[in-house]
Amino acid sequence: MPRLTDISGIKIGHAQDFMAATGCTVIICQDGAVAGVDVRGGAPGTRETDLLNPVNYVDKAHAVLLAGGSAFGLDAAAGVMQYLEEQGAGFDVGVTKVPIVAGAVLFDLNCGDHRVRPDKAMGYAACLAAGSQELAEGSVGAGTGATVGKVFGVQHAMKGGIGTCCLASGPLLVGAVVAVNCLGDVVNPADGSILAGAFKLNPFAFLNCEEGMISQHNKQGSRFSGNTTIGAVVTNAVLTKGQANKVASMAHNGYARTIRPAHTLFDGDTIFALATGEISADVNAVGILAARAVEQAVIRAVSQAAPLAGFKCCNDFVG
Repeated sequence: MPRLTDISGIKIGHAQDFMAATGCTVIICQDGAVAGVDVRGGAPGTRETDLLNPVNYVDKAHAVLLAGGSAFGLDAAAGVMQYLEEQGAGFDVGVTKVPIVAGAVLFDLNCGDHRVRPDKAMGYAACLAAGSQELAEGSVGAGTGATVGKVFGVQHAMKGGIGTCCLASGPLLVGAVVAVNCLGDVVNPADGSILAGAFKLNPFAFLNCEEGMISQHNKQGSRFSGNTTIGAVVTNAVLTKGQANKVASMAHNGYARTIRPAHTLFDGDTIFALATGEISADVNAVGILAARAVEQAVIRAVSQAAPLAGFKCCNDFVG
């Protein structure tokens, strides 16, 4: 199976603080990639998403930042900007080049030390790591402080993480990197069984977040206990800006297949799409592969997660 970093011109790096349980991930396309985005969740924290609207002027991004820290974590984009400027990358405005760095954040302030968040230094460190190390998964980068299954409170939540997947159809490559930090459960799309999510002990059992929300339909209180799944799809296909937005939209099917519930008012679910423009391909085929890649990346995010900051992971209960 191909790797996400097999897509020419793409580098991905993580930086994190394991003691504070937070981090960020950067997808760098230094020469620029046609970019789109689709924001589905009701509580998003994003950067430069308006610029990716097809009616607006700039059509290429030079990096996508995925970060913890809630809105504070958007500060990490400054480090990505600095790194790209030093590399001479960006949109040429005559007097200088302005790097286009889109980004989204997830809420991980209830995991670890909420006073420590991704900042400019961490964003820069993630750029330095890009291309210089194996692409790790699980409780690293933007997935460091990610948790899943918080409908019944964080005391019943389980560790989330970041996962990747890359699929091929001949020379066409479509991959995804996703930081999974959902309100609900992560399920196996083949049979609907829960892989990670809200649980109880003695004996161990999953609580089923969707059914829990339905049974508590008369409760109007906020469930904002730290959510949002964010990710990016990357392809070597030739896409227009409008088509990149469509691919980002289709990629959300991967969330819907594996996260229950997805796209709630308390999640800020967001997917970016980046196209490097090397292979001619039907946009529908790219979108189908994008959804499949996101699906597998979500599963890997929780299956590769490790216990951290008092949160158990699904592998703690296997066997």
